[in-house]
Amino acid sequence: MFIPANSVQLEAQLKEPKEKLRGAVVICHPHPLYGGTMDNRVVYRAAKAVVESGFAALRFNFRSAGNSTGQFDQGIGEKDDVAAALDWLGKQYPDAPLSLIGYSFGAWVGLPVACSSQRVQAVVGIGLPLNLFNIDCLAEYKKPALYIVGTQDEFCSQENLDNLAHRLPGSSILSRVQDADHYFTNHMDVVQNLIADFFRNLPSSQGAA
Repeated sequence: MFIPANSVQLEAQLKEPKEKLRGAVVICHPHPLYGGTMDNRVVYRAAKAVVESGFAALRFNFRSAGNSTGQFDQGIGEKDDVAAALDWLGKQYPDAPLSLIGYSFGAWVGLPVACSSQRVQAVVGIGLPLNLFNIDCLAEYKKPALYIVGTQDEFCSQENLDNLAHRLPGSSILSRVQDADHYFTNHMDVVQNLIADFFRNLPSSQGAA
């Protein structure tokens, strides 16, 4: 299916849980100029964890990725894409809380949009690219949050991660995956389980419609 986002159309896939719906989640993929799409394995496994935890999962392709229209816009138009995906999902589930998961480029683009949204009740950031981008809004985000970063991440030094960790509020969980690189090679089960546990354990005010 396609979601309208201003002048572009975003290719998307929605999957719902078999049991009672607890909420809905937008999942943002890695950098489209380097092959990132909604079919990325980290994004796919994140969606699987979400659905198994009772949440609907919306994966979408940023403008220029996959069959989405438009051109890459240096993260500016891509933030509009995130907002459009959240708006669309909110209309599909008007009584359900929304959350957002962003991986790599998708974290840099998606998390600031989520942090500024009253509707979004929780966020997950995977492979935060702190060596490349500033995501300082996370230090001010007081709602439930999970950040998953490998200790061998090529785009997130432990120094940069430590600097962020010291500023995170108590509502945030930082999980360092030992020996994992940016792509979580051989560590996908760990990532999926961390995400599933996070969503299963969300407080009732965030995790129940």
